[in-house]
Amino acid sequence: MPSSASNKRPVSFAIFFLLWAEVQGWEVPPLHIAICDWLERRGLDAVLMVFRGAGKSTLTALYEAWRLYQDRQYRLLNQSADDPTARKLSRDVQHILRRHPLCKGVLDKRAKAVERFSVNGATDQRNASVSAHGVMSNVTSSRADEVVFDDAEVPKNIKKAESRETLRARVSESAHILVPGGRRLFIGTPHTHESIYDEEIAQGADLLKIPLFTTHQRVEKNTARQIKLKITPEADGLYVFHGKRLLTEGMDYEIKGKTLMTRKALPGLIDIYSGNAWPERFTREDLASRRRRCKSTNEWDSQYMLESRPIHEIRLDPDQMIIYDVEPVIKVVNKQVSMHLGRVRVVGASAYWDVATGRPDGDDSVLAVVFTDDRGHLYWHVAEALQGDVWEQARRIRQIAVEYNLPLINVEVNGPGAFAPQILRKVLAGTGCAVAEITRVSQKDRYILDSLEAPLTGSFLRAPDRLMDTKLPGQMRDWVPGDRDQADDFLDAGAGAIKQTPVRIGKVIIDTEAMGRREWRPSSGTYEVTVERH
Repeated sequence: MPSSASNKRPVSFAIFFLLWAEVQGWEVPPLHIAICDWLERRGLDAVLMVFRGAGKSTLTALYEAWRLYQDRQYRLLNQSADDPTARKLSRDVQHILRRHPLCKGVLDKRAKAVERFSVNGATDQRNASVSAHGVMSNVTSSRADEVVFDDAEVPKNIKKAESRETLRARVSESAHILVPGGRRLFIGTPHTHESIYDEEIAQGADLLKIPLFTTHQRVEKNTARQIKLKITPEADGLYVFHGKRLLTEGMDYEIKGKTLMTRKALPGLIDIYSGNAWPERFTREDLASRRRRCKSTNEWDSQYMLESRPIHEIRLDPDQMIIYDVEPVIKVVNKQVSMHLGRVRVVGASAYWDVATGRPDGDDSVLAVVFTDDRGHLYWHVAEALQGDVWEQARRIRQIAVEYNLPLINVEVNGPGAFAPQILRKVLAGTGCAVAEITRVSQKDRYILDSLEAPLTGSFLRAPDRLMDTKLPGQMRDWVPGDRDQADDFLDAGAGAIKQTPVRIGKVIIDTEAMGRREWRPSSGTYEVTVERH
């Protein structure tokens, strides 16, 4: 039977919390009671996502103290982004156990260490009642009834895909630490498009998600002075932001029925919110300051509206690419070669090889192929990480060159690409596909941005849906100009291919009779390119 500081039946967590709030002189908002009720009844795996500044870490410390008040044999392992953050939570638990009216005698007065401490009556000599370690620390030999991940996901450990994979591996260790029937609790706000919180929810974890506002309407590229409202103002009215600025009703806009009318044109992003979760604390003045200080809209969306996005501004958004699902078809009619992709006529192709050694722990060696049509649209059709040594990579490039009838492969000769052109020429012998050597002198981030940003924002960059399953979308979302320590091999190759367009297809790569015998996958259409044979 659980033991407690008194002979009475342990109280609910909500009562435990309210008693502490009375001691502290707090005004308790409804959202705190909702969190208390959920924490008490939630399942073995659970995710608590609440907007920044809502007091979720304080509630977590109270929750842990309540668990120990209920059962002195209970063992908790706190894991945060680093050791100091984890110890901060343990210190709060210790503080509550010393001062809560229901916890007299639970904690030994001599207990001072916060990395690990036990309560009076605990019988496990090997594992403390509360242990605190960073999520990257070695806790293999630990055992716990509950692991609490409090802000384990932070910008510094989710910046790269490799970092996110390491975090996932550390989190998965909790399965081996927990005793049968043990619990896991994830608490925090998302900091990336590949958040561990989303992954846990997808795997069946219970979820309580409380964004700052209950309803939201966004106009991405506003051009009108009248916006038809899709949300209903609640008691505290609407919160309307133009970019980072909070607008004032009566001065900047007015509401007429279900229409928001601005006094002057406000081009750009308009956010309209209603249903402030804690209006007494998050006043309009406070929110104006918070929104203004956010470095990007993504930061606001992730930290206050709990949307899983990188907190930096995405300069290369893969969602801006137009996706298609057809493959090119090459035809030979009257000795004229043509290629079709759906109903679009292709008039040029560009291929770019960003060479790397192919080591498993090194950069990716990437080949990018971009087609062009007669309207200037770009079709980033190939973005492939080549495997093996340079000879193996070159042989794969030959296959792609023959498959798509490519007239030229551009090879970046900076760094490891110095000897690649000679090898590729030998491998391509007999195909008619040429090799051009490219020496890059411009700054990489400027090169990538100049090549990709305009086609993306101008809506004339397209890609097949299979590219969305490669590293490309992640590298686009993660990419930050000026950061030298980031994965950008797919972007580098694609930027190179776009920089070299247009290259018109001017001759046949292999014998047209052999090409006529080649098999092509079924397509919903054709893609035509006319070529002269020499």
